[in-house]
Amino acid sequence: MASTLGVAVVGFGWMGRVHTQAYARIAHHYPHLGLRPELVLVAEEVPGRAEEAAEQFGFASTTRDWREVAADPRVQAVSITAPNFLHREIGVAMARAGKHIWIEKPVGLSAEDAGAVADAVAGAGVQGTVGFNYRNAPAVEAARELIASGEIGTVTHVRVRLFSDYAAHPEGALTWRYERARGGSGVLGDLASHGVDLARFLLGDIASLTADTAVFVPERARPTGATAGHSRGGGEPGPVENEDYVNCLLRFASGARGVLEACRVSVGEQNNYGFEVHGTRGAVFWDFRRMNELGVSRGTTYQDQPVSTVYVGPGAGEYGAFQPGAANAMGYDDLKVVEAYRFLRSIAEGTPYGTTLTDAVRSAAALEAMTRSAATGTWVDPA
Repeated sequence: MASTLGVAVVGFGWMGRVHTQAYARIAHHYPHLGLRPELVLVAEEVPGRAEEAAEQFGFASTTRDWREVAADPRVQAVSITAPNFLHREIGVAMARAGKHIWIEKPVGLSAEDAGAVADAVAGAGVQGTVGFNYRNAPAVEAARELIASGEIGTVTHVRVRLFSDYAAHPEGALTWRYERARGGSGVLGDLASHGVDLARFLLGDIASLTADTAVFVPERARPTGATAGHSRGGGEPGPVENEDYVNCLLRFASGARGVLEACRVSVGEQNNYGFEVHGTRGAVFWDFRRMNELGVSRGTTYQDQPVSTVYVGPGAGEYGAFQPGAANAMGYDDLKVVEAYRFLRSIAEGTPYGTTLTDAVRSAAALEAMTRSAATGTWVDPA
């Protein structure tokens, strides 16, 4: 019989809802896990929002103060889905209170913040999982195996793209995301952090990089009330303090080269995320909008070598926990269920599965290297 694990969610915006739904689905997709999450407590400072979450999802208790979560003996694991500037304080406090943590990227505003949470997790002997969800796509895991097997030869270069229009509207509200003190490095932390994680997951460590950044929408309207997600403004205008766009050249420790480009104001682009990896004998392509497919070119033709569409199925990552055969679609929320499963499995077995705080620290170090490079116009070592 499965043991019960008391869980809490801190911050109930869109991502807090996604984490909660993932916990609710664990028993459906992973009935033999041995741990069943129980929704004990939800913390959200916006009046009424925690109560709405409790009514909809069945949390036993609510609070507006996240510190009550750290002090609650019923809580053994915590999802931290609050804004970036709160990640360090909440993450360190939860780990020191003996709570396992599932924390959203980028884990604070800096590599120092991510390192502080990582140190707290290691010092407390708890498990820590980070929300780099795109590497959980079965097709991405299949691509990694294909690259590692040598089927496309020695990797020569990769392109990673993350283009979105969520901030393209000039009337979008000036939320915490656009303030350096609360949101950090803008599109670097929001999207490029995923790109760095994908690049490292597929090709290994980044040895050096050079980057350029820009702000294309310099002012936005301050929100007149509580916001969630990417809402419209309506108040007085204020300055956008962090980056809308980043373009980065990468040199990997393996000798491969890469390009990482991310933008949050790309009109006409909706979640255009993906990668193209080229090797000496072939290539592999992935587009998040066709999440369960890979484009694969392999063989000995080299020139005019065709690309085939491969539909991943059971045997690729965690696909079999969701669908019985290839070409049955999985979606974004399924990736967070996989993430929740790996978090809970880490707790059950006492060993890390999936993304860890070490991945968050290395991603944050790369983002800071991009910022330094953009300021100096030089190549920078992210270590």
